[in-house]
Amino acid sequence: MSTHFPQAVPEIPVSNVDAAAAYYVNVLGFSHDWGNDDGAIGGISQGDCRMFLTNTAFRAVHGPKAPVIVWLNLNSKQEVDELFERWKDTGAKIIEAVEDKPWNLREFRIADLDGNQLRVFYDFNWEISEERRLKPHRPASRGITE
Repeated sequence: MSTHFPQAVPEIPVSNVDAAAAYYVNVLGFSHDWGNDDGAIGGISQGDCRMFLTNTAFRAVHGPKAPVIVWLNLNSKQEVDELFERWKDTGAKIIEAVEDKPWNLREFRIADLDGNQLRVFYDFNWEISEERRLKPHRPASRGITE
């Protein structure tokens, strides 16, 4: 029997939970759900995405090392483009502008105050596969001319 996993909740290493939460709220539009720097951990969310922010004291016992990259999978190229424009307009630190990559992801990257990166993408591989599947099959030419 296979297990159905819930959405992953990444841990983002930050130097100060309060300052990091303020950036995620004010620049990236997340909600600060709980926690603070004195408690060493805090939770943020936006839609179905949840993340934990942890400071140096928390990581001294529990890890991880900074910086980290979190991939956020959106539902369309349009959503990627709209989020890029929104975050650019609010002053997000753009590492890489939005573009279609050779590996068939439309993506962009931003960084937070501690150098952690959010890599926002839409995987359009299935669209290419669908297009190939819908194209009529043409037999290979065997050098015969009419």
